[in-house]
Amino acid sequence: METESRVVCGAGSMASLAIALGYVIIIALYVPMGAPGQGAAARLTQIAAHQRAWWAILALSVITDLLFLPLIWALYQVLKPFQRPLMVVATVSISLFVILDLTLTWTNYAALIPLSDRFAHAGSEAHRAAITATAEYPTLIIESSLLFFYNSLSLALGILVVGIVMRRGVFGQGIAWIGITGGILGIVSVVGSLFVAGSSAGIILTSILTTIWTFLVGLKLRKLARCGLALAPSER
Repeated sequence: METESRVVCGAGSMASLAIALGYVIIIALYVPMGAPGQGAAARLTQIAAHQRAWWAILALSVITDLLFLPLIWALYQVLKPFQRPLMVVATVSISLFVILDLTLTWTNYAALIPLSDRFAHAGSEAHRAAITATAEYPTLIIESSLLFFYNSLSLALGILVVGIVMRRGVFGQGIAWIGITGGILGIVSVVGSLFVAGSSAGIILTSILTTIWTFLVGLKLRKLARCGLALAPSER
């Protein structure tokens, strides 16, 4: 049982540290490009000008999404003795984020990136217009406020709940409160974006806090994997 716990914590640690590194690289790739304009033509133009960066963002985003699965499983195993129902909620929320982000967000970007290359090399305005029309549907999905609400809110809620449980667990108050703060800020930013324009600063700060949180969680899981999994008193 202890060996299995070490493996789970080790896998969760590597996943968490990789997520943090991936997020740093994604942010570094995003910043020089700036935010794309609204609409299919504007998005195709922006993607076409930074195709290599977008392919890298796509690959890293898919990888980091998938890595949340071993991470949340490790956190569930470590924290379930303290509050199993809440950890079930957190696991479902983060798993839902992974499913939504992979099936809706990045699948549609995978369609837009090659379309942007065709758009940039279109031989006529009629050809460009046809490509733009093809890109309308994936663009509408990506720009959908409802999609942003669902996937961003599910991740923020999951991290918030994990942070709450961490206050009673072995991770320490610092990591717990970073998760709680990031989760609350993410929820407020997502909900606020439906009513108030210009809430992007909150989303950016949430991403930074999430990156810091996953890095610190990865270090703690690594320590647990090395030292053995000392959980709740009832399990000692």
